[in-house]
Amino acid sequence: MAAHLSSGRVNLTALREAGRRELREFLDKCAGTKAIVWDEYLTGPFGLIAQYSLLKEHEVEKMFTLKPGRLPPADVKNIIFFVRPKLELMDIITDNVLREDRGRSPQRDFHILFVPRRSLLCEQWLKEQGVLGSFIHREQYSLDLIPFDGDLLSMESESAFKECYLESDQTSLYHAAKGLMTLQALYGTIPQIFGKGDCARHVANMMIRMKREFPGSQNSIFPVFDTLLLLDRNVDLLTPLATQLTYEGLIDEIYGIQNTYVKLPPEKFAPKKQGEGGKDLPTEPKKLQLNSAEELYAEIRDKNFNAVGSVLSKKAKIISAAFEERHHAKTVGEIKQFVSQLPHMQAARSSLANHTSIAELIKDITTSEDFFDNLTVEQEFMSGIDTDKVNNYIEDCIAQKHPLIKILRLVCLQSVCNSGLKQKVLDHYKREILQTYGYEHILTLNNLEKAGLLKPQTSGRNNYPTIRKTLRLWMDDVNEQNPNDISYVYSGYAPLSVRLAQLLARPGWRSIEEVLKMLPGPHFEERQQLPTGLQKKRQHGENRVTLVFFLGGVTYAEIAALRFLSQLEDGGTEYVIATTKLINGTTWIKSLMEKLEPAPF
Repeated sequence: MAAHLSSGRVNLTALREAGRRELREFLDKCAGTKAIVWDEYLTGPFGLIAQYSLLKEHEVEKMFTLKPGRLPPADVKNIIFFVRPKLELMDIITDNVLREDRGRSPQRDFHILFVPRRSLLCEQWLKEQGVLGSFIHREQYSLDLIPFDGDLLSMESESAFKECYLESDQTSLYHAAKGLMTLQALYGTIPQIFGKGDCARHVANMMIRMKREFPGSQNSIFPVFDTLLLLDRNVDLLTPLATQLTYEGLIDEIYGIQNTYVKLPPEKFAPKKQGEGGKDLPTEPKKLQLNSAEELYAEIRDKNFNAVGSVLSKKAKIISAAFEERHHAKTVGEIKQFVSQLPHMQAARSSLANHTSIAELIKDITTSEDFFDNLTVEQEFMSGIDTDKVNNYIEDCIAQKHPLIKILRLVCLQSVCNSGLKQKVLDHYKREILQTYGYEHILTLNNLEKAGLLKPQTSGRNNYPTIRKTLRLWMDDVNEQNPNDISYVYSGYAPLSVRLAQLLARPGWRSIEEVLKMLPGPHFEERQQLPTGLQKKRQHGENRVTLVFFLGGVTYAEIAALRFLSQLEDGGTEYVIATTKLINGTTWIKSLMEKLEPAPF
């Protein structure tokens, strides 16, 4: 299902190619053999742009992880640091450079590649440490938007939400605007920009300013995208807090997907040998790549988990029937035909085995009493039941010392579904959390309040019921097997963010002016002039293409909901998704958590 975009009108390979070209050019500047010292956080995203073979072609012989101390021995001419512009990393680099044996011959040349931007602050720091002069090439590699799949781009900036909403640091918004300018250089100017939220407004302003400052950026490429929709994460704080119920969403909730890879408990993947009674169980986690290049995954990733089992059993029957065919192959031609299909059939069989194992792992969790109780409370809050008083289940979970993040997700969800909590309810929760989990979490509670996730109800009014009814956020009769509405991704709750995208396409935001005013931040529309001859005349039946950019993070369930809208027969709009980071409720809350370290005396 997700593969539809490679056959659609948007092909993201041009973006990946541009990234590879920029990388090759830099590597060629550093003539001779090379070792790369990686900022560990960058290895995953880089892997999605360039395989090791590309680095090898350009004489990269060794790769190390950036850590303090002496650099490992390597008989190479160049040492290249690939790093994010962060001061704590500059300290490690300084240590590496100062410990380099100056007496060795031949001497190794140092270079530094900042991702995604050079930073004056970092270079000044290196200068004060007396090592700036050691670097021959100091450059930047603008890895802004990384293609994760045929219809998905991410900046993988883990702290973007915290920086924007807590620290008023707009660096990630500048990178987003830069990334969008790169996209327009490759795919044409996007004629219409819509947005909702303060960050969205900032990004649009920066794009307009960049276009003014670089008049040469006006290109003559026929536009691929018709519309850009910029959405602030804080316009919809509810969606990431709820448990995602799509197959991919649950894999991420339970095991965490990082740069398209997931690590799973190995015991379900052990090959079953007869009569050995499993004495050599593997201990290394099983690492799998998840993207739409895998046919079966593309088909089931966006389904509600309850609809996955029937697909897997149907597939099992088809595959075993295909293998049975070999008994009917009599002639040389038929045998040849069967053998030629074998690699594809074996790949399909192993893919089915993997996903059956993953589905069993997930089912063990989703059928547990605790999962059910937790989901029941979430769904009560989202449908507007008892959001204004202390919840018994949450109290019990605190008393039993369940993981703190689980508690915070529920309390924040209750707060968001009630437009803030009554002061006495909020104080009760805070007191219980601090007494049970420790007073060092007071900073975290403070951060959650600042971000608007856990706050007192100020206006004395709860706007959520109005928003819920007007935008049809809660659907009682949800069809999980053959969905007819986006609410299937949360078994009843339709993600507010995606509802906004859906209504923008048809009938337009004018129909929901009142509700838009209740949500934080301005909403706006900008038009970008296209050179004559590039205006679109849409063919009959041709879909519009909308790029939805989530500033502050997006969940897999929201991506599934947008793909569902792209698939609708009479939908008329195809969606491509971009974001600062792929998130779920746990990683998102984690990025806002802070611990007060005890004093060192």
